[in-house]
Amino acid sequence: MILEIRKIMPRIGTRKLHHMLKEDFAREQITLGRDRLFAMLKAEGLLIHKVKRYTITTNSKHWLHKYPNLTKELLPSRPEQLWVADITYIDTLQGFRYLHLITDAYSKQIVGYEFCDNMEATSTLKALIMGLSKRQYPNQKLIHHSDRGLQYCSKLYTLTLQKNSIHISMTENGDPYENAVAERVNGILKDEFGLGERFEDDKQCQKQINESILTYNNLRPHLSCQMMTPDQMHKQQEIKIKTWKKKTTNSKRAA
Repeated sequence: MILEIRKIMPRIGTRKLHHMLKEDFAREQITLGRDRLFAMLKAEGLLIHKVKRYTITTNSKHWLHKYPNLTKELLPSRPEQLWVADITYIDTLQGFRYLHLITDAYSKQIVGYEFCDNMEATSTLKALIMGLSKRQYPNQKLIHHSDRGLQYCSKLYTLTLQKNSIHISMTENGDPYENAVAERVNGILKDEFGLGERFEDDKQCQKQINESILTYNNLRPHLSCQMMTPDQMHKQQEIKIKTWKKKTTNSKRAA
């Protein structure tokens, strides 16, 4: 009976389960109080544990066309060779807000962004348009890489990329390494620039975002950029970015 409910509500708690099953227990002449139910679920490994709060910003379960990953063997060697896109949530007293980001994978420069209260394609497009308006190398080949979210697969967004002769690339397996630069930039903004905190209102949050991105682009050195700032790295095409090997397990080493 518990598993049937969990099929519909996988993370429903024990107290609610006990309440919902009272009539079933009585009908089946099962005497099981709440404390005993807790103990039984614990013994069966069915207790629900609290997890770190997070917000899903990717909806890849849609019918729109999804593009292949063009970045699997690509190591960027110049600015505006590869842009990575992502959306991260910002917590405010009025609820979650969203920061749409476009980052250059070579220079780590945030080239476009949009802060708003939704994850719609029109908002994601604003970040892209900002990036396009600031291109320094418009005649060179550019790949746009993102997850398979509805926003990035939308006709509005993909047509804009195609009209600007930008190649479209998307993750395939949900592996964070498939969009590692975007994930890393999100983490830096939240961990180092305070965007992971809760804000009082949108005005305060927008001010913090503007100042953070300005500081990040112009003042924060990147180890992968040979300790240059993203802005400095973006203005040249000679320096190779520093890379690290992925960690391997002991079993893989042994093999």
